[in-house]
Amino acid sequence: MASSPPQPHGPDLEHRPDVKTHQAVADRLIAPGHDFGSVTDSISQIVLQRRTPGGWWIGFAFGFVLLQGLLLCTAKLLFEGVGVWGINIPVGWGFAILNFVWWIGIGHAGTLISAILLLLRQEWRTSINRFAEAMTLFAVACAAYFPVFHTGRPWVAAYWLMPYPNTMGLWPNFRSPLIWDVFAVSTYATVSALFWFVGLIPDLATLRDRAQSKPWKIVYGMAAMGWRGSARHWHNYETAYLLLAGLATPLVVSVHTVVSFDFSAGLVPGWHATIFPPYFVAGAIYAGFAMVLTLSIPLRKFYGLEDFITMKHLENMAKVMMATGLIVAYGYTMEAFFGWYSGNQYEGFTIWNRMTGPYRNLYWALIFCNVFWPNLLWIKNLRTSVPFLFVSSLVVGVGMWLERFVIIVTSLHRDFLPSSWGLYAGTQMDWAAYVGTIGLFITLLFLFVRFLPAISIFEMRTLVPAAEMPEGKE
Repeated sequence: MASSPPQPHGPDLEHRPDVKTHQAVADRLIAPGHDFGSVTDSISQIVLQRRTPGGWWIGFAFGFVLLQGLLLCTAKLLFEGVGVWGINIPVGWGFAILNFVWWIGIGHAGTLISAILLLLRQEWRTSINRFAEAMTLFAVACAAYFPVFHTGRPWVAAYWLMPYPNTMGLWPNFRSPLIWDVFAVSTYATVSALFWFVGLIPDLATLRDRAQSKPWKIVYGMAAMGWRGSARHWHNYETAYLLLAGLATPLVVSVHTVVSFDFSAGLVPGWHATIFPPYFVAGAIYAGFAMVLTLSIPLRKFYGLEDFITMKHLENMAKVMMATGLIVAYGYTMEAFFGWYSGNQYEGFTIWNRMTGPYRNLYWALIFCNVFWPNLLWIKNLRTSVPFLFVSSLVVGVGMWLERFVIIVTSLHRDFLPSSWGLYAGTQMDWAAYVGTIGLFITLLFLFVRFLPAISIFEMRTLVPAAEMPEGKE
């Protein structure tokens, strides 16, 4: 194995602005004193350590227990039907669609961090892109659960959502936004999975070379697909990674735009608004970055990764969350303004009903969580406080869930016929399914952290001082 190149030094380095700029950025993105070997050792050791930490078993057991609850409530749902949920007339959409939109939104930050920030050459993405990409895949898996069972009898109906050739000449209704969802989300999941796996290949080769167990050497070796780190391998890798980033970039905008069409393409007052697509996209990035903070803060503390996930990373994520939060706040304001300015009595009634009707407490709670609380991040002392950032990420996660509840339920529970007005609340089965998908997410996340590098090894190595060699000093 070739030795690491010497660390650059001398007057030539001091007078090169590009090297000084790179080093100034790197000093904030990785703690001083690291070299190629220490970066590789610190990250790969989490996966290759022989004894699994006790804390990992506790977290995994917690998620696995919640997952068993999901399996039990799914069995009851299959035997008794969707009547076990709280959906009724006029609220035909409830927790299932609400949680679908919430989970899809959470998955947005992973693709944004991986694709768009890569194309914009933002180096601060290197410490968080790997588990953000994994978070995307796990969130999409959780989201897919709800529409499949919401259709009823998925063994009969689910496959009809795809353009399945058949002798009866039956095809999906391509004018339905629900069909658009199927194509958008399945494409999003496929590209995200490929992007995640391609990025893993060099690190899988590192684990293959360092693993002590023969079975794990074989497993990681097969997954690494014969990677040897040659110039040809790196060329093919960079080409594929860049192409996938280009494919994934429009998906960041398109996927949640299509999801918003589930509502805005209809004529239901409170849904029929042209502002929904950008407003939903901003909200998805908002919720996604909140979830990345929720995951990264405990991860860096438990595994001692403060050298790699620095305060600069957390502050940058807080700034993105603050910016998207302002866009979401603008969306709330314009939504209320349109209801008044349009002169449409039904739109005006729906907005007023949200503010003063039976669900007014939930509406004002979401305003507090998504508008007032994130504006505290303007204060630098709070924005650089790890406990405050963690609490803020949880507050935003709750607020975005409440937003979906308010949009869906308050637009349905009081329709054009007052005699059919009613209230909606999730049943025990609704809550069990929601909490169970959280268990699925936690279970998959803990398995990922244990068996795959949660931080990109080779990308972190590009931030160490030895990675930036002055010309003529090789």
